[in-house]
Amino acid sequence: MPEPSNIKATITIENGPTLELPVYQGTLGPDVVDISNLTANGRFTFDPGFVSTASCESQITFIDGGKGVLLHRGYPIEQLAKHSSHLEACYLLIYGELPTAAEKEEFEATIARHTMVHEQLRTFYSGFRRDAHPMAILCGVVGALSAFYHDSLDVSDEKHREIAAFRLIAKMPTLAAMSYKFSIGQPFMYPRNDLSYAENFLHMMFGNPCEDYKVNPVLASAMDKIFLLHADHEQNASTSAVRLTGSSGANPFACIAAGIAALWGPSHGGANEAVLEMLEEIGDESRIDEFVARAKDKEDPFRLMGFGHRVYKNFDPRAKVMKETADEVLKELGLDDDPLLKIAKRLEKIALEDNYFVEKKLYPNVDFYSGIILKAIGIPTSMFTVIFAVGRTVGWIAHWHEMHSAPFKIGRPRQLYNGHKQRDYVPTDKR
Repeated sequence: MPEPSNIKATITIENGPTLELPVYQGTLGPDVVDISNLTANGRFTFDPGFVSTASCESQITFIDGGKGVLLHRGYPIEQLAKHSSHLEACYLLIYGELPTAAEKEEFEATIARHTMVHEQLRTFYSGFRRDAHPMAILCGVVGALSAFYHDSLDVSDEKHREIAAFRLIAKMPTLAAMSYKFSIGQPFMYPRNDLSYAENFLHMMFGNPCEDYKVNPVLASAMDKIFLLHADHEQNASTSAVRLTGSSGANPFACIAAGIAALWGPSHGGANEAVLEMLEEIGDESRIDEFVARAKDKEDPFRLMGFGHRVYKNFDPRAKVMKETADEVLKELGLDDDPLLKIAKRLEKIALEDNYFVEKKLYPNVDFYSGIILKAIGIPTSMFTVIFAVGRTVGWIAHWHEMHSAPFKIGRPRQLYNGHKQRDYVPTDKR
């Protein structure tokens, strides 16, 4: 536990004790009141969604939603997106420091050596329906990895945790691409160790055994940025699910499968998929004004997806990078006339200029731009959240590893019970 500050918080309970609570100060962010000894006094707090509760200590990621700040190990996301790569960011998130040139080369080589999956895993895919959602497949297959890699399941062993991290970061793109290939009835593509992380993913997604597939460097760069910008986002729903599952001592593959399941929700990782579904619902530029009016109508349940953010009350810093990347991809592919992308660009203009959206700070977020990029690259909507999972894997692993590197308690949230009081059982013939 951190050392408490000189500041104290006092809580007075009517007809009860007055408690003095320690206050902790992080290096950044608001002070935190330690309410852990409330339980010993017969009380606990009520905080739906845990929005006012720090469930753990962490040194990995810091977010200031009001100022639009996102730091990984202290480094601004804008600097990492401009100068770094996804795998270098992976090293940073796991080990806490940027790698030297030698460490970077060794780490990238290690990940490349772990990209293949056990050959028997191929047979798992045939057990799914051909039209199964790729997230359903990914969740099942990742959970099954513990049946194949028994030599890295001791979560108390730091070396085992490191090996599990290598395997998950390396194999996730392979498993994701296999999910896509299975859904369209094409043969799986083996990974190639001579390609970069993003290049390899595009090769496994779009290549086939009949001909060489040349990866477009602009698209590979965009893919790498998508992975990097989704690498971690502090204690969100999926990361909290990974930590909560891991607190029971569950194996790393089961923990990541729990993260994938949480990410699948449309309010979390499914947001960029929802953006494309919205664009398809609008259907034509001539209907944009109609849908914008509906978005402004408080009585209409319709919402513009990909605008605003629960955490960022300012511009999403990741969105700035994604906007530039989206422009580069659209220019490279000459897709200015694509109907859905034209709708997206018009909506972007409205959101940045219309007083209603500006005043409410409903700026385009990272999901809006990543959805446009993935659509332009040719990735089907059903794969959007899968790609999010590939990028977020390192964040999940980093938090899971951090938790196991220090003393921790099994997660056990409390509840405010408002059900029946005790009552006696009544036999069937007397009811």
